[in-house]
Formats: sequence, C-alpha cells, structure tokens
Amino acid sequence: MIDVAPSAVVSALADIEDSVRGSRIVIGERSVVDAFVKVKPAGGTGDMVVGADVVINSGCVFYTGNGIVIGDSVAIAANCTFAPVNHEYRSRDRLIRSQGFRPGKGGIVIEDDVWIGANCVLLDGACVRRGAVIAAGSVVRGELQAYGVYGGNPLRQLGSRS
Repeated sequence: MIDVAPSAVVSALADIEDSVRGSRIVIGERSVVDAFVKVKPAGGTGDMVVGADVVINSGCVFYTGNGIVIGDSVAIAANCTFAPVNHEYRSRDRLIRSQGFRPGKGGIVIEDDVWIGANCVLLDGACVRRGAVIAAGSVVRGELQAYGVYGGNPLRQLGSRS
C-alpha cells in the first residue's frame, strides 16, 4: 500500500514500488520526493514511513527490508542509500542470491530535524537521534546521539550542535 499525503510532492520521475508482501509506504504532509528516488520493497516486510516536511533529494535508494522510519523535518541529500536488510551468505554450497536474508537488526530510524549529507549509506540497525548531522559520504550503523555531528568511514563523532 502506498499512501501519499495530499500536500506531499512526489516527482513523476520517482519510482515507488508497491509491495506484494503487504508492507506500507507512507509519505507525510508537505514532504518532497525528488526525481530518480527509488523505493523498493526488498528483503523483508518492513514499512517505510516518512514524516511531515521531509525532503528526499534526487538519486536516493530505499530498500524497505526490516523497515524505515523517518521523522519530521528531515533533509536527505542526493544519492543516499538506506539498506535495512542483509543477504545471508554463509553457505558455500548455495549461491548468495539463493540464501535469502539474515534476521533484521530493527530497521532504520531517523528522528526529527536530522540532516543527512550526500552519498551516505545507512545500514540495518542505524538509529539517528533528533537533530543529528551526518557528513557526506558517511556509512552509518548503530545509534547516533541527539544533536551530534558525525562523519567518515568508519563513522566518528566530529562535534555537536550547540
């Protein structure tokens, strides 16, 4: 099920796939989904819920996997990937693609007033607390503290918003 709020703007060039597994994709009030954004229900039955006043810039990819929750007033720069899902790969006797997916780590949670820079990758289990900033090109997993400023790979805290 895809539910787009009447005041939200989704580019005609965005590609939001409906799930055959019954998961929901919700785009909140006054949110903007730019051209060439891809939402793909893959690797699980998780929902993708986007709050109000969110901007998702061009080229971002969202695999719904174990779920994605994005709070209000979040800015996501171009070409970010949200991947709350992991392939199983342990068996040498079977192709990786035929092994399915590993148990989830809780999906991805982005709280309110977060800025995610361009080309970031957010992995299953990432939890970005209110007001955090993530520098371009960062790989995010685990919990980031509220109002922290983070960057790099491996990710480290660079400072905080004062």
